[in-house]
Amino acid sequence: MKKHTQYLCLACLMIAIAALGFTASGCIASNETRMASNADFSDRYSKNDTWVIHWYLCGTDLETDDGAATTDFNELLDVELPPNVKVLIQTGGAKEWQNSTVPSEKAARYLYDSDGLHELEKIQYADMGTPNTLEDFLRYGQENCPADHHVFVFWDHGGGSTAGVCYDELTGHMLSLNDIRQAFESVCQASADNPPFELIGFDACLMASYDTANTLSGLTRYMVASEEIEPGNGWYYTGWVGALAQNPAMGGAGLGKAICDSYMEGCEDADTDDAATLSLIDMARLPALRDAYEAFGVEALQKAAEHPKKFFSAFGRNAKAAENYGGNTRDQGYSDMVDLADLAKSSAELLPMTSPKLVKAVEEAVIYNVHGFYRDQGSGLSGFYSYDNDEDSFKSYAAQKAAPLSHKCLYYYLIYGELPKEATALIKGQSPSGTGAIAPPAPGTPSRKIFDVASLEDLQPDIDSDGNAFIRLTEEQMDMLSSIHCNLIYMGMEDNILLYLGSDADIDADWETGLFKDNFRAVWPMLDGHPVYIEITAEEDGYNLYSIPIKLNGMECNLQASYDFRDETFHIFGARKGIDSHGMGDRNLIKLKKGDRITTIHYAMTISGDDEDFQPVEVDTFTIGNHPVLKEESVGDGIYGYLFEFITPGGDSALSTVVQFTVNGNDIITSVDD
Repeated sequence: MKKHTQYLCLACLMIAIAALGFTASGCIASNETRMASNADFSDRYSKNDTWVIHWYLCGTDLETDDGAATTDFNELLDVELPPNVKVLIQTGGAKEWQNSTVPSEKAARYLYDSDGLHELEKIQYADMGTPNTLEDFLRYGQENCPADHHVFVFWDHGGGSTAGVCYDELTGHMLSLNDIRQAFESVCQASADNPPFELIGFDACLMASYDTANTLSGLTRYMVASEEIEPGNGWYYTGWVGALAQNPAMGGAGLGKAICDSYMEGCEDADTDDAATLSLIDMARLPALRDAYEAFGVEALQKAAEHPKKFFSAFGRNAKAAENYGGNTRDQGYSDMVDLADLAKSSAELLPMTSPKLVKAVEEAVIYNVHGFYRDQGSGLSGFYSYDNDEDSFKSYAAQKAAPLSHKCLYYYLIYGELPKEATALIKGQSPSGTGAIAPPAPGTPSRKIFDVASLEDLQPDIDSDGNAFIRLTEEQMDMLSSIHCNLIYMGMEDNILLYLGSDADIDADWETGLFKDNFRAVWPMLDGHPVYIEITAEEDGYNLYSIPIKLNGMECNLQASYDFRDETFHIFGARKGIDSHGMGDRNLIKLKKGDRITTIHYAMTISGDDEDFQPVEVDTFTIGNHPVLKEESVGDGIYGYLFEFITPGGDSALSTVVQFTVNGNDIITSVDD
């Protein structure tokens, strides 16, 4: 018999209409900045130098639904510009604009200068998600707006290395990294010593990646972008454009710092700063970063070729432990972006030759970085990691010319179970010939998966003398796994229903000995006393991050929350939609407010087996007050099924047999289902 502490007495869990709850409380966290030792933010130019900011404002549903582009447009108009600073704007990509100036369902160009806003032209057919439209805008700016210094800003959704940026709501097209390079090269002459742009920035989600920076090689002195999903308030244009207007002598580094600082100030004002990130990258450091990242990929590829199972399982655990962005769960979708330096630090023992060099190169390239407390592990620059081994995502990554060949070969091996021919020279330490492109296997090629987790399916746990359920794995079995989670199910025997409560990493795990024990305490997170389905998205030093599927005032989304080990409290950030079908992150972080209607979404099936799998069900609808609370509360008396989930680096998983916990008052009786 296993004893537990009764945290809070609630009514017994009511089968499919049970109530589990999460609560918001004021965060104790503070935001931070990181500055590289080599950073220089002093003025570089004359106060009389001329500047043009090229603003590619693709409104998409962010404007149609929420007027987010209009808000930033108005922020710009609050700045009084001097004669030597101008802003050239192209709008488009939205079905409807929430102002009387910008036309809907067509593109338009404007110039904002010391005399105010001027409409230049309307463009009937301009797809903001194609390289031709971007090229036309660049060419227009080059021919009509000469200046000493140029800044370019992309505004819209972003999806990182695989999805790109600027989704046109009217056409469904978006700009890939290849598209961006193609458009800029058609108009501008790339030069490492004298790039055509002082700064190129992305007011969009997930774009602070190595592949984005490498795409812009020779095109700009500095890049500004966010590793994480940006909140809807985005950059604060009054702040950073105003800083340039007051001091046109500043260089790109000073301007980038102003963008980062004003962005975080805006996030603090909007209460969206908990997980916000923004980075300033010095492109002069890109060659050293490129060498370090490619060498990291080569060492990884060499180790994978020697012992694929052992390497990929260890590397997968490192990637799961590293800070990653966009969610990367089944419920939220996958962006497949991981922080480079955090991954390298986690891989120091696995890849000792190249990990320290990569960490150093990232820290020198990212000269300034701001971040909220719950994104404090990152370095400011991310890279691709295939968290779910989705072939479409990998094909998109493999098609990007800026992505390193060694990493393409590495993930090809992980996903398809064989080394591509392009890997041969890299493994031997040679430079391969060709363009760096890599093609997936021909259709119909038999799968050769490295990991076959079927042998772990229905593995039966044991029970120790303290009533703890445990699994003991061999080294060979652990070499198949990147992580082990626990799954909890409420078993309503009388009502013939299983209610899936979610998954967590709350396991006593010892990867050295192979011993994994349950930590079941008859509690589960609840929102204002209502049970919720919860999925862990990140395990960091000092906190975990979670996602909870709900309906908020009738709209399906995911509640974002953290558990802070310092105050042992859950904190709610807000709600947002998951990664969409185009791979784009949702910028609209919705803060909960009094009067909001919450509907909890669980997953259920019958015990008798009339249905083949768990199906989503709407369980409980309630109205929240001023301070909704998410906290662990007693699940109440009843029978609960607990399963160990074994997850491979390839994204496949297997489940143990069911451990049954019968909760009766302060006692938990543990038994194993044969």
